[in-house]
Amino acid sequence: MKVAKFGGSSVANATQLKKVGEIIKKDSGRKFIVVSAPGKRNKQDFKVTDMLINLGNAYVNHESYDEFLSIIIGRFREITTELGVSEYILKDIEQTIYSVLERNEPSDQKLDAIKAIGEDSSAKILSEYLRTIGLEASYLNPKDAGIIVSDEPGNAQILPQSYSKLYTLRNRPEILVIPGFFGYTIDGKLMTFSRGGSDITGSIVAAGVQASLYENFTDVDSVYTVNPNIVHQPKEITSLTYKEMRELSYAGFSVFHDEALIPAFKERIPVCIKNTNNPDAPGTFIVAEKESKEKCVVGIASDTGFSTLFVSKYLMNRELGFGRKLFEILEREDVSFEHTPSGIDDLSVIIRDNQLTPEKESKIISRIKEELKPDTVKVHYNLAMIMIVGEGMMNTVGIAQKATTALTKANVNIKMINQGSSDVSMMFGIQADDINKAIQSLYHVFFEDNKR
Repeated sequence: MKVAKFGGSSVANATQLKKVGEIIKKDSGRKFIVVSAPGKRNKQDFKVTDMLINLGNAYVNHESYDEFLSIIIGRFREITTELGVSEYILKDIEQTIYSVLERNEPSDQKLDAIKAIGEDSSAKILSEYLRTIGLEASYLNPKDAGIIVSDEPGNAQILPQSYSKLYTLRNRPEILVIPGFFGYTIDGKLMTFSRGGSDITGSIVAAGVQASLYENFTDVDSVYTVNPNIVHQPKEITSLTYKEMRELSYAGFSVFHDEALIPAFKERIPVCIKNTNNPDAPGTFIVAEKESKEKCVVGIASDTGFSTLFVSKYLMNRELGFGRKLFEILEREDVSFEHTPSGIDDLSVIIRDNQLTPEKESKIISRIKEELKPDTVKVHYNLAMIMIVGEGMMNTVGIAQKATTALTKANVNIKMINQGSSDVSMMFGIQADDINKAIQSLYHVFFEDNKR
């Protein structure tokens, strides 16, 4: 019994949905299908979710939204017409949009309901299409599926009681098509997960029904060792562990939402990333444990958009509560941090740029100066993070040496190194402008050098 999740590129148009239908039809074990909203049909295209967000923002701000509504309806009309499904599906989608807009509810809750229409509509269309090709299939709303979440608009968390409710779905004989990205609170309010949360839904359903495999269909044959936009035709990863995938997705790999695997990880359910456009390719398997014969480093991830808050004070290490007070200042300004490499007299806090607005930065520096009396406090900008990922790294001699040598050969200055107690990754901070040549050099050392 498998759960198959199809991403935005897989449901972008009727042609792609027909491929999805063939994939489902080919394997009777694919009993639970989770879908995203229609994604881009080409690089210049739009994602339906983005257009729904524009619609929702225009509505709550009392601006004209007719253009957005027309584009959204037109996209779904094109899909349903080409698939040849019943016209009532399109009418149902239109009615759902108007119903959400007319409901009297808080704006954040309304925006969640509007955003969810993309996934909900995909599920309704696909379930109807599956019936036209001779499969017994039903659309299943997340409320009826038992996906119960916390009352946090835009950032819902799954509640434990969901899993026992989902397990009962195993008794259903037909294929169940479930929209991703959202669930319902105990009192029936629709809440979305964070952006990209359809992957989270797929993992939740797989954990709930105790699937033998969770397949995540996207538009690539596998996960690659590095970003293919930086290195031409990089090697594919055939197998990696949950921990490795979590590190890779956090550090810039875009195949998975970085929270997506947690439910599957807890239940030790294997995951396979596959390509809707090439479903016979083996894909990448994500498993609980690594075989000892496999090489240590599996991938190199990277991401830009970081800044460093640097605080220095002589004898900082002897000042009780210094770190706690610093992090309390960040907490009060609603700023989360990523990493905290430190020395005896100094502490660096890595923060994503979207967390650190100019107003927050000014307040934080002012408070640090006033409350902690540091010798130095400043912010460094334009930082990139590179993550070398692989389980068993701590027990493998020479990983750091290879990495630093590669960066030296590329004439890249290392601003920061952080491994700490991690057995899965090693992080380097560099100037964002150097990221391409750094990744290319690291790839050569770890994946092209036969002596590795």
